[in-house]
Amino acid sequence: QVQLVESGGGSVQAGGSLKLSCAASGYTFGPCGRGWYRQAPGKLRELVTSIRADRTITYADSVKGRFTISQDNDKKTLFLQMDNLKPEDTAMYYCVAERRSRTGVCTSLYWGQGTQVNVSS
Repeated sequence: QVQLVESGGGSVQAGGSLKLSCAASGYTFGPCGRGWYRQAPGKLRELVTSIRADRTITYADSVKGRFTISQDNDKKTLFLQMDNLKPEDTAMYYCVAERRSRTGVCTSLYWGQGTQVNVSS
């Protein structure tokens, strides 16, 4: 059973920081992509940041320069450092990781259950 468990969410004031963690069990952040999505009530789900299979890193324009994605050396934990938080960052944040098929194709996503981030002004 593959599980991704997020932690580190909470409530902060605008300008504050949070660091989210995603612990993987039954899975290693290996050759396929991984990253973070977020979704606020009534809004579309958006990809916040990712480390792609080719190891390039992406950031949504809305978080570029403020958020940083990283992972530990054992490739069992994914992190999201969030600095200079804004009220519009308020959302449920989900850790995701691509499943590697038997043919070696990076395909459908595993999802964590999410961790809530609230940013007040």
